[in-house]
Amino acid sequence: MRVSSPIPHHKARIEIIPLIDIMFFLLASFMMVSLSQVHMKGMKVNLPTGQTGETQAKNEYISVSVDRDGHPYFDKEEMRSYDDLAARLKKVHDENPEAKVFIRGDADTVHFNIIRVLDTLRSVGFYKVAFEIKSEGLKNMPGPSSGP
Repeated sequence: MRVSSPIPHHKARIEIIPLIDIMFFLLASFMMVSLSQVHMKGMKVNLPTGQTGETQAKNEYISVSVDRDGHPYFDKEEMRSYDDLAARLKKVHDENPEAKVFIRGDADTVHFNIIRVLDTLRSVGFYKVAFEIKSEGLKNMPGPSSGP
């Protein structure tokens, strides 16, 4: 003799609507996180701090760095000499003369090295240049900051 259960027996169903809601939430979360990340183009240098720095938009820009020993870098690529840097900058200027240029100078480098980079930039035609610093108010946030 077969005894049936007093609880009605239903087939299991997978509800797809809550699954779609969760997938959209995860997609939106990952998109927001990826947009908030800053892509560091320059070499890691010990930037000097400043009081009046402003965070710039992370649009396309060129980063020219000088390490503490005075070696120039174009984005993260080390240049053998300042003549190589000038040739590379000339090529970029010919392609995009309105490109933004940020100079990242190590706090321990001598002033002469920064002026040499500035002269190189001006010799190829870049006149709108910003110096990248660590702002006092934004110490923990990476990204291009420029002072006056």
